[in-house]
Amino acid sequence: MTTHIQEPSAKKNGLANVILIIALSILLAGMAYFGYRLRQTSIEREQIKEDYSMVNNITFGLFSVDQWRNKIVSVVEGQVGDFKMTAKQKKELQAQVEAQLSGLVKKTVAEFNKPQKSIGGKLKKFAFKQFVDPKKIQALVPSFASTIIAKINSPASIKRLKGIATSKIDQLEKQTYDSTEFAGAAVTKYIAKKYNVSDPEQFNKKINSRLEGINKDTQNAAWAMIACLVVALGIWLIMRKQTQLHTTHFVVSLLFAVVILAVGITTPIIEVDARIQSLNFMLLGKKIVFENQVLFFQSKSILDIIWVLLKQPKPDSVVIGALIFIFVIIFPVLRLIGKGIHILGNHEFGENKVVKYLALDSGKWDMADVMVVGILMTYIGLNGILKSQLSNLNIHNDFLTTMTVNNTSLQPGYYVFVGYVAYAIILSVIMKRITPNDTII
Repeated sequence: MTTHIQEPSAKKNGLANVILIIALSILLAGMAYFGYRLRQTSIEREQIKEDYSMVNNITFGLFSVDQWRNKIVSVVEGQVGDFKMTAKQKKELQAQVEAQLSGLVKKTVAEFNKPQKSIGGKLKKFAFKQFVDPKKIQALVPSFASTIIAKINSPASIKRLKGIATSKIDQLEKQTYDSTEFAGAAVTKYIAKKYNVSDPEQFNKKINSRLEGINKDTQNAAWAMIACLVVALGIWLIMRKQTQLHTTHFVVSLLFAVVILAVGITTPIIEVDARIQSLNFMLLGKKIVFENQVLFFQSKSILDIIWVLLKQPKPDSVVIGALIFIFVIIFPVLRLIGKGIHILGNHEFGENKVVKYLALDSGKWDMADVMVVGILMTYIGLNGILKSQLSNLNIHNDFLTTMTVNNTSLQPGYYVFVGYVAYAIILSVIMKRITPNDTII
C-alpha cells in the first residue's frame, strides 16, 4: 500500500521538477540574451565614444594651430569678400588723398623754385614759371582725388584687390601648420572610412543620434536582467514551502548568479567624460566658436581596471590588481561552485570541510560588496573633483565665453554588478535554510 502511494508522489515530484527546470531555463535564457545584448551594446557604445573623443579631442581643436588658422582665415576672407566702402569712408579717404596730392604739388613747386646753377635747371625753372600755374593745379586737386576714389571703388578694382588679399591669405594658410596636421588628417580618414562620413562635423551629427539609441538599448538590457532576477526570486518566494523542489531551484539559481556576475565584471561600470562644451569670442565682428572639446575620456569595466593595474610597472599596483582579481572574481566563483557541490553532492562529498566552508562560511572573504562601495565612493570623489576643476574654466565676460560640462557617470554594468551582489547575499541566506537531507532532486 505504501509503495503505491510513494510511486505517484515520486512521479509528481519528478514532473514538478521538470516543469520548474523548463520555466527557469526559459527565464535564464532570457537573462543570458539580455546580458549578451548589454555586453554588445556596451562595447559598441564604448568604441563610438572613444572615436568621438578622439575626433573632438582638444589636441585637434582648441590646441591645434590648424584649427585656429582655418577659423581666422575664414573670418578674414569673409571680411575681404564683403568689402565695400561706405559714404563716410569715401569722404575720409577723399580728404586724405586731397592732402597727399596737395602736399605733392607744393613739394614739386618748391623743387622747381629752388635756385638753379646749371643752364638746364635754369631753363626748366623758366619754362615752369611760364607755363604752369600752381594755384590752378591746387584747384584741380579735389577733382583728381574724386577720380582716384571712383577708380578704387570701381567693380574691376575691388575685384583685383580682393584677389590680391585672398591670394596672400591662401599663401599664409599654406605656410601655417603644426604637428597635429598629419595626425588630424589620419583621424579624419579613419572616421570617414569607418562611419561613411565626409568630415568631423557630419560624424558628430551622425554619432549623436546613434548614441541616443544605443544608450536606450543598453539601459533597457540592464534593467531587463535585473527584472529576470526579481522574477527568479519571486518564484522562490512563491515556492518556498515546496521543499522537494528546493535543490533543483537552487542549482538553477546559481546559474543566474554566474550569468549576471560574468556580465557585471565585463561591462563598463564607470565613465569619465570631461569637456569644454563651448568657447567663443568675437574677431573682426565675427564669432569664433569651438564646441565639444574633449579634455578627458575613459570607460572601464572591472576586468579593465584589473588589467590596467596588472600592466603597471609598479609592484604595489600589480599586487592590488591581483587582490581585486582574486577576491572580487575568483573567490565569488569558487563560492558559487562550493554552493552547487554542497547542495548536489552526497553526504560525504557535500559535507567536505572545504566545500562546506566555501558554501556557508567564506562570505567574509568575498569582497564583491566592498567593490560596490569602493566604486561608488570613487565616482562621488572623482565627480566632485572634476566639477570643481571644470568650474574654474567657466568664463563669462564681454570678450570671452566658455562653458564646461562633466558627463562622468556610473554605467549600467555597475547596476548589474550591484544586482549580482544583492542576489548572492540572498542566495547565501537561502542556502543556510536548505540542507541535502530535506531536499531531493
